[in-house]
Amino acid sequence: MLREINNFFLQKEEPVKSCLLFLREFILNYDKNITEAWKYKMPFYFYKSKMFCYLWVNKKTNQPYVGIVEGRKVEHPLLIIEKRSRMKIMLLDPKEDIPVNTINSILKMALNIYNVI
Repeated sequence: MLREINNFFLQKEEPVKSCLLFLREFILNYDKNITEAWKYKMPFYFYKSKMFCYLWVNKKTNQPYVGIVEGRKVEHPLLIIEKRSRMKIMLLDPKEDIPVNTINSILKMALNIYNVI
């Protein structure tokens, strides 16, 4: 029987599935202190046991996104806050190439917040 977190990824349709699976591996390989957990019925990533980011799919547009937990402290033009008070998200177009350099930059800024807390 598959774990719920694996089902989350496998039940998605292409190209969203491939996009999310890539993001999963990219985040997990970004830093040795990042771990994955199933929290709030979504894939969550922790940095040294602190909530760091998560993956989700916008229900209206079917766009996958990376949510940055301390997003309000990260300034980047592709991060949007919408109605959230703490988190910001970066929407992705699953039909386009994943902007690896941009995601790398955002993750680096977010990790810097944790390293000064």
